[in-house]
Amino acid sequence: MLDVLERLVLYRRPLIVLIHLMLTTLAYLGAFVLRFEFGLPPEQRELFLLTLPLLLVIRMTVFAYWYVHEGLWRYVSMRDILAILKAVTLSSLVFVGGVLAVVGRGFPRSVFVLDWLLCLALVGGVRLTLRAVREASLLNGHAGGERRALVVGAGDAGEMLVREIERNPTMSYEVAGFVDDDRKKRSRRIHGFEVLGTVDELPSLARAVEADEVLIAVPSVMGTARRRILERCRESGLPFKTVPAMGDLLRGKAQIGHLQEVRLEDLLGREAVRLDLERLRRELAGRRILVTGAAGSIGSELCRQLAAFRPELLVLLDQAESALYFIDVELRNANPTLAIIPVIGNIRDRRTMDEVVGGHRIDLVYHAAAYKHVPLMEEFPLEGIANNVLGTDTVLRASIEHGVKKFVLISTDKAVRPVGTMGMTKRVAEDLLRLHSDGAMTVVAVRFGNVLGSDGSVLQLFQRQIARGGPVTLTDPEACRYFMLPSEAVQLVLQAGAMGRGGEVFFLDMGEPVRILDLARNTIRLAGLEPDKDIPIKIIGLRPGERLREALVTEQEDLLPTEHQNVFVVRNHSVPQKDFGSDLEELRRLVGMRDRDAAVSWLNRMGRQHAVQARG
Repeated sequence: MLDVLERLVLYRRPLIVLIHLMLTTLAYLGAFVLRFEFGLPPEQRELFLLTLPLLLVIRMTVFAYWYVHEGLWRYVSMRDILAILKAVTLSSLVFVGGVLAVVGRGFPRSVFVLDWLLCLALVGGVRLTLRAVREASLLNGHAGGERRALVVGAGDAGEMLVREIERNPTMSYEVAGFVDDDRKKRSRRIHGFEVLGTVDELPSLARAVEADEVLIAVPSVMGTARRRILERCRESGLPFKTVPAMGDLLRGKAQIGHLQEVRLEDLLGREAVRLDLERLRRELAGRRILVTGAAGSIGSELCRQLAAFRPELLVLLDQAESALYFIDVELRNANPTLAIIPVIGNIRDRRTMDEVVGGHRIDLVYHAAAYKHVPLMEEFPLEGIANNVLGTDTVLRASIEHGVKKFVLISTDKAVRPVGTMGMTKRVAEDLLRLHSDGAMTVVAVRFGNVLGSDGSVLQLFQRQIARGGPVTLTDPEACRYFMLPSEAVQLVLQAGAMGRGGEVFFLDMGEPVRILDLARNTIRLAGLEPDKDIPIKIIGLRPGERLREALVTEQEDLLPTEHQNVFVVRNHSVPQKDFGSDLEELRRLVGMRDRDAAVSWLNRMGRQHAVQARG
């Protein structure tokens, strides 16, 4: 039997053509029989036999043109049905013209209409019947062992998810119904499953239908609305999963059936970033690019995304040899044809920077190397100044000397009205760029807030504290921070860098500020535990250099929109002081003398001098 089936598969296409010939003949014969009320006169029988070959030739030719002979019948879709409708209609119209030309007006015209209807019913109906039989067998195969799932979202994503559940037996779900905030959909049915109520009713509905799990199918819902959905899911006491993010679905990186655990970044509810890809290709393709701090959280993500634009050369500079090795291996595996050069080096060393920038004829520099830990920079301010200010100056001067076309500094929102050493070093680094904004090299700074999950971030701290049983420590219950995802931050850095014409400071749209207390509680809950019950939360007070909330601009700055909705440009009403260069050399001397107090005092003077000058 198997041998016979295998042989039939080899001749599948001729068999389908033969079946279509039979269905076309049957439909045409049925049209005559119905037209003459099941009593076919001899002259009509002759007319049928005379015109049948013409119909078969026309039908099969048009069917081939619309690919009706191809495709798997058990997977028939609306696109296939539309193709059949077009093919049958077109072939019928051509046949009408042929018959009128050959036979004349004596042909019974109602046969044309009946034949069209019957052919549609037979050719399309056979496919739909096979699909219905297959889906019924899959449903029978699902019986037993599946989990009852309540689907959040009765829109396109919810419909696609339910269709995938019914089609794919490996998902092992039985749909219990939908919840959706659109009250017009209440009591409506999608694929036979009822919309039971709203998201706020989810906990009670889950108990009523005896659901085992909640599936979230609202990839386009962001921000506060998404956090409310996740909170109702948590209140239900059931495990919950979500379809992939809309950005991943649109880019083809994931499919609707790839359910995943809810991650902390889902709570941010960030929308997919829309990029001007053509501008980025013009900016990056074929260029020789250097990324400093390439092994860090932002630097490594920069390298991943830059690689996608096919630069001529990508140079990775960092001091951390192990982390640099791993990002180098990752990039080479993902981009086997891309020229990648890893370099272990210190941005403070001018000879190293001359060798890297000049030796590799760099076109673009993305300067991500920086110390960013706020409390540690208060404890070790000389290292922060040496790296973030003097190191930036070294990379900048090497870039100018060796003809780099564009220099992009990765800055931070802590450079706005800085209260600590780390923020002040980035403030002065921005001023350093502005000092060189009139030269041949285009210089751009990009500010953004905290990156969720980056090395040394508060999220990593919380996760480690939870893993050892707590407590989770907070500086202040009212402390708020802006958070972005690494991929989102880097995409906007690339976009802002491409937009820069020289001297601009760009600010990335960071959405709504997040209370650190809420972040801590959600991190605990996503670990399957309850805050204050399983894991205690302890308030330890603000540390040196920290503040309750981050600022967006200084008193001398305005945020102005750009052509990209997520990128703003900072208009600064002050100018760098004329003796900034001599002040920088004095700062260098104080750092070299290891005079901590004097160096910090001088740094603060430099960072605030432009504000004094602007007011004066």
